[in-house]
Amino acid sequence: MHSLALGAALAAVWLLLSGYYDAMMLAFGAASCLFATWLAARLDAVGHESVPLHLWRRLPGYWVWLLAEIAKANWDVGRRILDPRLPIAPRLFELPSRQRSDLTRVILANSITLTPGTIAVDVREGSVLVHALTAEGQAALETGEMDARVAAL
Repeated sequence: MHSLALGAALAAVWLLLSGYYDAMMLAFGAASCLFATWLAARLDAVGHESVPLHLWRRLPGYWVWLLAEIAKANWDVGRRILDPRLPIAPRLFELPSRQRSDLTRVILANSITLTPGTIAVDVREGSVLVHALTAEGQAALETGEMDARVAAL
């Protein structure tokens, strides 16, 4: 099941990104998707964490929430760039995390990095080392909302 999902995802991405729909290009695309899926299965790289089928129901809601957080952070960083009176106080801090799997740790770290003004520097079991541009950015992450939403996935 995971291999079929991987093959379908590869084919969908290939179709969306290639822009070529003649017979020869479709055949090359299908062959490359089949080969990549076969190779991933042969290397035993297809499984619960590499093709997270269990996340697909909850992921769109998380993406909507994350896009709203990215927009708010963009607004805040843009204001700080344009108004020199607003403080920028870079800081490095350890953010506790309750993520148990590698997949959810990666999702949390990527979500932090996608949010302007914060970057996940290092991911450890039980915590993430984060660089924040402001105290407000640190406080927003320390509320634990992002960690809780990723854990709910």
